[in-house]
Amino acid sequence: MSFKRNKRIRFLGKILFVLYIAFIIYFLIFSDWYGRTGEMEEYHYNLVLFKEIKRFWNYRDQVGMFAMFTNLFGNVIIFMPFGFFMPMASRYRSFFSTVFYSFGLSLCVETFQLITKVGSFDVDDLLLNTIGGLAGYVMFVVCAAVRRRYVNRKKDCYRRR
Repeated sequence: MSFKRNKRIRFLGKILFVLYIAFIIYFLIFSDWYGRTGEMEEYHYNLVLFKEIKRFWNYRDQVGMFAMFTNLFGNVIIFMPFGFFMPMASRYRSFFSTVFYSFGLSLCVETFQLITKVGSFDVDDLLLNTIGGLAGYVMFVVCAAVRRRYVNRKKDCYRRR
């Protein structure tokens, strides 16, 4: 693949990454979903790992499947683009960098929610968001391997001619 094409792909990755960060900040902090319409009177937080995950799973019939799905899988899904675009847009492409930055962004969001009393601080969200970032990174690695294989096959075809 040519240098110019690599540069264009990297630039596109940076643009998508910035758009994703803007979206995630809006969605997780300012969106009207899940009680974020106004400031709460008191702090809500969970510092016990797996407490909210177990609660949503055990009471899935009472809270509804949609609420259970959005809490458990939504927190994973919303951070998958971060894990995908971060290595595409930056020089830090390692597994550990992705885990570190996914956890860091999630911690910033959760802390902001706690301080502003918009939403709640939940260690389960930290775990699920980090898992989502990691899943996005795995998707990036698979896509990069498929792209490299395609490019190498294309080069081999031109060499044989």
